[in-house]
Amino acid sequence: MRAAFLLPALAVLALAWGPDWTAVLGPFPAHMLRHMTLVAIAAPLLVLGLPALGRHAPPVAVAAALEFAVVWGFHLPLAHAAAQTTGAWLVLEQALFLAAGVAVWASALPPAAPLAGAGGLLLTSMHMTLLGALLVLAPNDLYAALCGRAPDLSGQQVGGILMLAIGTPVYLIGGLALTARTLRETPA
Repeated sequence: MRAAFLLPALAVLALAWGPDWTAVLGPFPAHMLRHMTLVAIAAPLLVLGLPALGRHAPPVAVAAALEFAVVWGFHLPLAHAAAQTTGAWLVLEQALFLAAGVAVWASALPPAAPLAGAGGLLLTSMHMTLLGALLVLAPNDLYAALCGRAPDLSGQQVGGILMLAIGTPVYLIGGLALTARTLRETPA
């Protein structure tokens, strides 16, 4: 256990789940900030704080596919609405986001196969970039009617920008760092 990473991870989780960020940011940006906090900040800190998680991680391709399914699945309108309007679905969504994030980082960070880890993180960066861009560029609010709230296209766009500003660079930097590690370790 490495407290230098584990304590910040727990603090980040408390910030993600503690205060009601909806009052400050609005429903969709708060939702997206929570998601990005779980998968891109808390998850890697948890893995760095608890290195044993890497010993129990699935192969990186499986973990990346799992995270893709969770992230995109819960951004389908009906699943998103269920998580926004039903407590049990919200708890399931949050648990799956954190578990999928931990799985990706736990499979990518162990030093045994840094190039495979880089591939998983770069793939994740690409699909998060695509989803963030779709949310920003959508011509109307994709979720408001199903969630029982007034349309807020600008809120959806801010949520997409948060995804682009947090998820994309964190996974990209992680993937590039693992690629650099591979290049340093490759015999000349």
